[in-house]
Amino acid sequence: MNEILDPIDRRILRELQADATIAIADLAERVGLSQTPCWKRVKRLTDEGVIERRVALLDRDKLDLGLVVFVAIKTSRHDQAWLDDFARGAAALAEVVEFYRMSGETDYLLKVIVRDIAAYDRFYKRLIATAPLGDVSSSFAMEQIKFTTALPL
Repeated sequence: MNEILDPIDRRILRELQADATIAIADLAERVGLSQTPCWKRVKRLTDEGVIERRVALLDRDKLDLGLVVFVAIKTSRHDQAWLDDFARGAAALAEVVEFYRMSGETDYLLKVIVRDIAAYDRFYKRLIATAPLGDVSSSFAMEQIKFTTALPL
């Protein structure tokens, strides 16, 4: 995006991060615009890709998906073919909700959400079948202290 966000754009984005279902009339009132200019800004932010998509956030516990696991992977393979196979295979696993290539001692970090330890074990067996892996270390989250999808604006 070439254009710098102005304070009104930032207010619009903060409001939409809090509630993407807000009516344009209410959004316009909260950010100090009339409806048409507010709608045009939202459309521009969407067209420029600043607003990627609007989604519903679900309650993990009510869906019986209470276990969050951070999986750190070290590998001795760093060629493109291996990375393509591993990235495609791991990203296709529905339990993987975040997937990063890292600097430092860990090569890849996955955030995985499952029902329980037995479900994680089933997931683990599918993960290690995606590509040859070195060290796979799993850390189980004991408590979620903060969770937000809102970016700091």
